[in-house]
Amino acid sequence: MQATILSQVILPASLFIIMLGMGLSLKLTDFSRVLLQPKAAIIGIACQMLLLPLVGFIFVWLFSLQAELAVGLMLLTFCPGGVTSNMYSYLANGDTALSISLTAVVSLFAPFTIPLLTVWMMELFMNESQHFSLPIGKTMIQLSAITLLPVAMGMWLHRQFPVFAQKADKPVKALSLIFLFLIIAGIVANEWENMAGYFVATGLATLSLNITTLMLGFYLAKQFGLSKRQSTSIGIEVGIQNGTLALLVANSILQNPVMTTPAITYSLLMFVTGAVFAYWVKIDNETN
Repeated sequence: MQATILSQVILPASLFIIMLGMGLSLKLTDFSRVLLQPKAAIIGIACQMLLLPLVGFIFVWLFSLQAELAVGLMLLTFCPGGVTSNMYSYLANGDTALSISLTAVVSLFAPFTIPLLTVWMMELFMNESQHFSLPIGKTMIQLSAITLLPVAMGMWLHRQFPVFAQKADKPVKALSLIFLFLIIAGIVANEWENMAGYFVATGLATLSLNITTLMLGFYLAKQFGLSKRQSTSIGIEVGIQNGTLALLVANSILQNPVMTTPAITYSLLMFVTGAVFAYWVKIDNETN
């Protein structure tokens, strides 16, 4: 598989399908629900957009990540949750409606915040000889076309053809997970000689980020008086990110395979940690 085919065709198409799958399960009420649950929404959005990058920055410093890996990890923290976080919220008996609403709202901001914040991180961590060009305006348009457009299409299908949308929802989500693993396999294969070292460099950092944000989101929400189900969903939203979006920006737009490494290790680890977290929450619910 050629890197150009992977980065320019397969990766954008996969993200388009993932976001279409998200749209198939969304309704306009999912956006307006944040007004009906303002406390939970504000806490969830703040944890996602402020706490997560802050924790990521701390781990970049603690693990002394090299410049490109540091930018890659921070790029991951700027991404919203996705269909995987919604799935785990459901499995953990969390507030799935809140999870979907948070994913939907934060995803609206992502095409505009990710380019700006990523440029800032490149200026912060990389010297002039390492800088990569990231045209902010063009990137915002690209990300909007690949994320917001398919979500809108999915929502339209849900509204116009609800039976079809309901039947297509699970197969599309399953297909999106398969695509994610294929993308990761393709990138690892193309960068195999260097990837092992990068895995060693970022594996512990991304695992620490994943576990820390899962638990912080959960316990902070509880400290602010939210219900167990709401706290569960917020913990998962903060701890389970849309790794495919980070891979798209790093590999297809910046064309820097090194920056994809944190997203790859994180995407693989989050399936395990997310499952453990969901199981722990369900067991805790049953014993209390």
